[in-house]
Amino acid sequence: MANNIKQSGEYSYIDEGSGYPIIILHGLFGGLSNFNDVLNYFKHKYRIIIPQLPLLTMPVLNTHIPAIARFIKGFMEHIKLDKAAFLGNSLGGHVSLVFAEKYPEKVDRLILTGSSGLYENAFGGSTPRKGDKEYIRNKVKVTFYDPKHATDEIVDECFAITSDRNKLIRILALAKSAIRHNMAADLPKMNMPACLIWGKNDIITPPEVAEEFKKLLPRADLYWIDKCGHAPMMEHPEEFNRILEAWLAKELN
Repeated sequence: MANNIKQSGEYSYIDEGSGYPIIILHGLFGGLSNFNDVLNYFKHKYRIIIPQLPLLTMPVLNTHIPAIARFIKGFMEHIKLDKAAFLGNSLGGHVSLVFAEKYPEKVDRLILTGSSGLYENAFGGSTPRKGDKEYIRNKVKVTFYDPKHATDEIVDECFAITSDRNKLIRILALAKSAIRHNMAADLPKMNMPACLIWGKNDIITPPEVAEEFKKLLPRADLYWIDKCGHAPMMEHPEEFNRILEAWLAKELN
C-alpha cells in the first residue's frame, strides 16, 4: 500500500477508484493499512479516500478531536471535494461525528464501526505504560475477539508509539478529548443516513454503545458481526464488506 500513498502539501492519503466518494478515518492506534480489505474491495465501485490523520504530530495544545475535524475540512478543500460519505473506526468514527455536527453539508452518509463518541473503554481504566511491552500486547489483544489478529507487527507499532513520550502525550490528550466530546446531545440532529457495523464481542465500545447510537441517530441501521471485537473491517473483512456493500446499494439506488 505504501506505493499508493499520495503526498500533497501537508496531506498524505490514498485516493483510488472513481464515482461516489467515501472518506475513511482510522482510529487512534490505527493506520491506513487497517482498511486494506475495504479499499481493495470497494475501489472498483467507489472512490475510496483514506487520509493519514495527524493524531501524533499536531501541536499538543491543538491535539483534540475538533482540531482533527478542521484538518479534514482543509483536506477536502485541498482535494476539491464538496461532500462524501464518511466511514470511521474507533476515534475515526468520533472524528466523523464531530465533523458531521460542525459541517453537515459535507457529510452525505455516516458509516460507523466500533466508534467512540458515547463511551469507550480505551485503556480499561489505566493508561499506557511506557516500556511495558506485555501491557501493550494485552491491550492490543482485547481489540479483537480472536487474539491471533494481535500480530507482532501491530504490537510493535503500538509499542513504538507508546514508548515515545511526545506521542504518548498526544494519545492521552486525544483520549481525554474523546471523553469531553460526548455526542449524545448532537446525534438526534444528524439526519443523514447512518450504517452501524458492530462486533458483538467488542469490549472497547460494547454492544450497548451500538444500541445507543441506533436509538439516538434518526436514520441509523445497525448490523452485528458475531465473534468479532473492536475492528470488524480487520477481523471479519468479508462479512464487513458484504454488509456495507448491501447497505450502500440500498441507499444509493
